[in-house]
Amino acid sequence: MKKMMIHWDASAQVSAQASAGSEQTSGQATFGQEPVGHANNSAGGSPVRLNKAIAASGLCSRRKADQLIFAGRVSVNRMPETNPGRQVFPTDSISVDGRVLASPQAHAYFLLHKPTQVVCTADDPEGRPTVLDFLPADARRQRVYPVGRLDYFSEGLLLLTNDGQLAQRLMHPRHHQPKTYEVLVRGTVSVEAVDAMRQGMRLAEGDATLPADVAVEAGGQRADTLLRMVLRQGLNRQIRRMCRDLGLTILRLRRVAQGPLQLGDLPSGTVRPLLPSEIRRLRASVGLSPAG
Repeated sequence: MKKMMIHWDASAQVSAQASAGSEQTSGQATFGQEPVGHANNSAGGSPVRLNKAIAASGLCSRRKADQLIFAGRVSVNRMPETNPGRQVFPTDSISVDGRVLASPQAHAYFLLHKPTQVVCTADDPEGRPTVLDFLPADARRQRVYPVGRLDYFSEGLLLLTNDGQLAQRLMHPRHHQPKTYEVLVRGTVSVEAVDAMRQGMRLAEGDATLPADVAVEAGGQRADTLLRMVLRQGLNRQIRRMCRDLGLTILRLRRVAQGPLQLGDLPSGTVRPLLPSEIRRLRASVGLSPAG
């Protein structure tokens, strides 16, 4: 296995943390601790729904939290609770299967320029490099995970976050965001092939593609063709299957944008935190408030 070079854009981290300090800390609360110096819970901070508090601890998604609550596996202040909408305060003790939850995590958002020959999983049974290998240790401890995928031989923009609500929205067909790709193919591409991609295709497996925005840009030294493609659906390996059915050979496939996020000039193998303005635009694009 080749040795990986892991890069971290520290200057972006400092800038983002300086801009987002109040935003990141305003929603933090500590569950599982005894109240100190307060006569009642109302002095310990604003209440939140029980399922949201469980999800904020990093244990699971809000939907999974609902299932745990309905199954009678959750207690609040040592009393069983089966109502996901129960309002809890930061000073309340929440436990699942008898284990007190850790303090809720602040949401974290990272943008990685995924290199080729890297898998988009937390762990690979074949021992191949994963996208989490490119995160510094403190970022990995925040339990972020990739939102969506890029296949093994594709590269480019990949979002990683522990914001489960945002991740769920981004992957839901209702909120599917346009994704922009640069696709270098061997040789020339016929007008008919470009028209087929623009009009929508029926793939060999039977899947129908939505019309794609396709622009033909300058090629390489061997008269290859660079296509800029915008997709608005999430079929598995869609571009590779479209090009296969049209007799086109892909030399390089790179995602350069997803919704309001842009890859820009971020080097391959480098990760940076999202800026507060990027987080706000990303959450707004799927109908979420600026703060998680």
